[in-house]
Amino acid sequence: MQAIGSNEAIIAQKKMQANFAKKGSAIGIFSGITFGLHSAVLGVALAMAPFTNGVSIVVAPLVGAAINDSIAALWLLFYNIAQGRSKEIWRSLKTFPGLMVCLAALMGGPIANAAYLMGIQFAGAAYAIPVSALFPVVGAILARIFLKQKVTKRVVIGMIICVLGAIVIGYTPPEGDANPHFYIGVLCAFIAAFGWGAEGTLSAFGTAVIDPKIAINIRQATSGIVFLVIILPIIGGLGMLNKVFTSPATLLIIAIAALAAAVSFLTWYKCNSMSGVAQGMALNSTYVMWGIMFTYFLGDVEITKTLIIGAILVLVGAILVAIDPREMFRKKEV
Repeated sequence: MQAIGSNEAIIAQKKMQANFAKKGSAIGIFSGITFGLHSAVLGVALAMAPFTNGVSIVVAPLVGAAINDSIAALWLLFYNIAQGRSKEIWRSLKTFPGLMVCLAALMGGPIANAAYLMGIQFAGAAYAIPVSALFPVVGAILARIFLKQKVTKRVVIGMIICVLGAIVIGYTPPEGDANPHFYIGVLCAFIAAFGWGAEGTLSAFGTAVIDPKIAINIRQATSGIVFLVIILPIIGGLGMLNKVFTSPATLLIIAIAALAAAVSFLTWYKCNSMSGVAQGMALNSTYVMWGIMFTYFLGDVEITKTLIIGAILVLVGAILVAIDPREMFRKKEV
C-alpha cells in the first residue's frame, strides 16, 4: 500500500511540475509577444516629432529610452502599490540580490535598451529586432565563463545558426535604402544583445531571492533614473525631453510602448524564475517574429526575403541554444 501511495505521489508531483513548466513557457511566449509590440510601437514614436525635428540621431533614441524606462517603472510601481508590495521594493534594495538587480538594470537599460533604440533609429525596427535577439547566445557564453556551465555541441550549433542569421539580416540593407547609418544600427543591435544577455544572467541571481515583480520594478526604475540624471544631461538631451512632454500624441504612444515593455519584462523575469534563464531568454526571443509582424502592420517597412530568412535563423538558433529538443520530448513522455 505504501508503494502504491508513493507512486501516486510521484506521478502527481511530475504532473504538477509539467503544468508548472507549461505555465512558465506560456508566460515566456507572452513576454515575447509584448516586447515585439513594444518595439514596433516605440519605432512609430521615434518616427514622430520632436524626434525628427533635425535633432541629433544619437540624442533622439536615448531620450526615447529614458522616457520609455521611466514610464515603464511608473506603470510597475502603480501595479505593485495596488498589490500592496510597495514596501518590499525598499527592503529589497538594501540586500545584495537587490544590488545585483540594479547591476542587471545598468546592463539591460542604459547599455542594452539605449543601443537597441539606436538600432531601431538607425537601421529600422524590422532589422534591429532580429539582430538583438542574439542575446540568448550571449547568455549561454556568459554562463559558460562565469557559471562554468558546459557548452554542448547543440549550443555551439545554435550559436552558429544565430550568427549566420544576423549576418543575413545585416549584410544587405533594404533595397533602395540610402540610409548611411544602417550598419551602425546593426552594430547597436549587437550591443543590445550583449547587454540583455548579461542582464539575464545577473537578474537570475536576484530573482532567486526577490519577487520578480519587485525585481523588474527596481530594474526599470534604476534604468530610468540613470538615463534622466546622468546620461541625458551629458548628451544635452534635456531640451528634447521637455519637447516630448509638450507633444501629447508622441508621449501617449511612448506611454503605450512603455506599458507593453513593463508587461514584457515582468513576464520575462517571471518566466526566468519558473523555467530557468536559458529557456526564459529563448522564449522571450520569439519577439523577433512578433516584432516584425507588428512592424509590418504599424509601419511601412518592406519585409524582404533576406529579412525573413535571417529572422527565422536567429529564432531557431536562439531556441536551440537554450532548449534541448530531446528534453522537450522526454518531458512530454512523462
